[in-house]
Amino acid sequence: MTSWSGFPPLTTTIQVDEKWSFVGKKEKNCDPQETADDRKGECWDHVALDADSRLVLEVAVGPRTTDMAQSLLEGVKGRLGGRTPAVITSDEHAAYPDVIRSVFGQRVTPPRTGKPGRPAGPRMVPPAGMCYATVHKTRVKNRVVSVDQRVIFGALPAGTTASTSYLERQNGTDRHRNARKGRKTYRFSKDWSAHESMTHFTLLSYNFCWSVRTLAKKDPLGRKHPRTPAMVAGLADHVWSLEEWVTLPGVQR
Repeated sequence: MTSWSGFPPLTTTIQVDEKWSFVGKKEKNCDPQETADDRKGECWDHVALDADSRLVLEVAVGPRTTDMAQSLLEGVKGRLGGRTPAVITSDEHAAYPDVIRSVFGQRVTPPRTGKPGRPAGPRMVPPAGMCYATVHKTRVKNRVVSVDQRVIFGALPAGTTASTSYLERQNGTDRHRNARKGRKTYRFSKDWSAHESMTHFTLLSYNFCWSVRTLAKKDPLGRKHPRTPAMVAGLADHVWSLEEWVTLPGVQR
């Protein structure tokens, strides 16, 4: 089987999103005087997913900050072995444009113009051929009534639309598999480390152990054969059991 340390070149479109949850108590009930060690309140799953295979590429668990977005995309870059995705799509989280340039971009110093004034300093620019687009949702009375795409830089390839629908569907799957992520429940996490560990367990075991209905493949006789995201990505040749996933070394040498 292919090593879990990297992914094949099929990864061209990456969807990123943040899923809300909380640890101990909701943010509005937290004491501002509590120390960082207490680690209660809002906790977000920052997730990157390959749209072609539905493979979860990277997970970062923590507050919805620029640092967490940076950690997520640096992890994605490592998974891709330095390759640059053609398209990245997300919601309108303000941190992503600068973080994408920082992680995947190139440092460029503009040439001198010969005009008076201080010359422009070096800046990070997106790599040639990369497109970053966001999904803008218009809500009326907390219901989404329209969805528009907004290209931030680059150009969408022909026939491609900006979307986070695959990842949003995966968010629903993960809430189903991980009871502590339920929106209105007493089963929320009480301990930050347990919450983080269980998040990685459910999201990454999904790649190898969860057969996605829309990925099933029909044989010439019309029979459907279940496939996991890892199978579509070429990382596995069958649906793994949780026991197999837990006990098999992550990198095969």
